[in-house]
Amino acid sequence: MKKYALFIFSMFIISLVGHAQEKLSEQSLLWRINGKGMKKPSFLFGTIHLICPEDYVWTDKMKQSLTASEKVCFEMDLDDTKLMMSASDGFIATDGRKLKDYYTPEQYQLLKKFIKDSIGMDISVLQQMKPIALESIISMKTTKCMNPVSYEETIMKTAKAAGKEILGLEDPSEQISALDSMPSDSVAKEVFEEIRDFAQNKLAYSEMVSAYKQQQLKVLYEKITTVKGQGDDMHVLLDDRNKKWITRIIEKMSKSSVFFAVGAGHLPGDKGVIHLLRAAGYTVEPVL
Repeated sequence: MKKYALFIFSMFIISLVGHAQEKLSEQSLLWRINGKGMKKPSFLFGTIHLICPEDYVWTDKMKQSLTASEKVCFEMDLDDTKLMMSASDGFIATDGRKLKDYYTPEQYQLLKKFIKDSIGMDISVLQQMKPIALESIISMKTTKCMNPVSYEETIMKTAKAAGKEILGLEDPSEQISALDSMPSDSVAKEVFEEIRDFAQNKLAYSEMVSAYKQQQLKVLYEKITTVKGQGDDMHVLLDDRNKKWITRIIEKMSKSSVFFAVGAGHLPGDKGVIHLLRAAGYTVEPVL
């Protein structure tokens, strides 16, 4: 199970996009941060955690911004050797309930068949996991290709090859806490709805990727709000975390030029990172 932990841990936020009250007229995934005495700019890049190689967006400006930055910061410190263990342990149920306890016998058999046919796993090995872990594993299959790539993985590989320090905005326990705020019964219900409407969910994800490729944050938001189950718990998963991150982002970029790479859903909206940084007195402009 540990080999799934890193992907599971990032995928819970893959398709959530922040409130769209603040209009971002510029189409960009990459933003330059300046102001308040900063000697060098830092950069904010919105990722989608898993994407097919042919859909991967990485322009010369993105490459140049990463090269110009002294450090790289993800949602978590992906270079932390303890991350995998923490992620794995955080998805193990501690209340004594097993996955099969959340479903009727008929629902469980459908779920068991889906996991076997689509993912190639026996659901019995997941019995001790929380429903959110199962939801994350299923989400990994929404891509149209067999071998999707990870922005976090490729950016970190490039950064480490250049000798750049890897940082994180929060530790695993904070993300686990956010996930645990979602009632397990509700998550288990969403899991069943996802497999029942899996073809529709794959289409919705494909449309979201299309918006991402065009760097259209507002369109990305509009696509995501039409997906069943999305938008729930957004306050905890996005707004609260964005607010918490701002002081940490400011502290890190006050010392060095940092390339921040976080889920694209954290960028837009009146409670998004772009707006919060502007409200704190920083200039945040698209890098086109």
